[in-house]
Amino acid sequence: MKYLWIFAFLITTLFLDCMEKPVDNPIIQNKHATYLALGDSYTIGEGVPENERYPNQAVDLLNAKGIQIQKPLIIARTGWTTDELGEGIKNANIAGNTYDWVTLLIGVNNQYRGRPVENYRAEFKIRLEQAIAFAKGNPKRVVVLSIPDWGITPFATARGTDQAKVAREIDAYNAAKVEITKQLGTHYIDITDHYREVGAKPESVVADQLHPSGLIYRAWAEKLSKVIQSEMQSSEK
Repeated sequence: MKYLWIFAFLITTLFLDCMEKPVDNPIIQNKHATYLALGDSYTIGEGVPENERYPNQAVDLLNAKGIQIQKPLIIARTGWTTDELGEGIKNANIAGNTYDWVTLLIGVNNQYRGRPVENYRAEFKIRLEQAIAFAKGNPKRVVVLSIPDWGITPFATARGTDQAKVAREIDAYNAAKVEITKQLGTHYIDITDHYREVGAKPESVVADQLHPSGLIYRAWAEKLSKVIQSEMQSSEK
């Protein structure tokens, strides 16, 4: 009887000890969603601090609302075109990885270099299909942003840029984007119209007088965070 009592005591103590300790489950402990941002200078935030990039600001806005997202993984570089972004993705060695959210903003340098819209259409579709694959195959977890019109910037004005021509070409590129995003079922955010209204203001550009300031990226981040929040609410219903 003495030994049975000791055995029962040890079993009870061990059970209680296990109940008090948290389970070491990385899925439970790491509740922060992941986010991959693909693009060019507008995504890497040429001329602004890291915390003022639109992907980073969007994460901050969502975290403040209790939607926990990790610091974004940004694959972007100033000057990249759609094909160069493809090379950048390849060189990042993320093949096979998946993320909870993916954004894609690419194309301004295709237009700047005078590439035809049909070439952009084909290459953009490939990049968007990649983005969907990175988003675990769920197009509703992918957000495409329109191309801003750099023709309205002080940089463009100073160099005598044909602003009407740039605007027409940007519109044609964005029309191709809209068509493909509808076809593949992803989200689309128009940032071009608002940018044309405010992008030329002194507070809207960085030192190079071309790239957007953190203030502009804040507006994009607000739109992005609303889309993500709305999609999450819809998926919970």
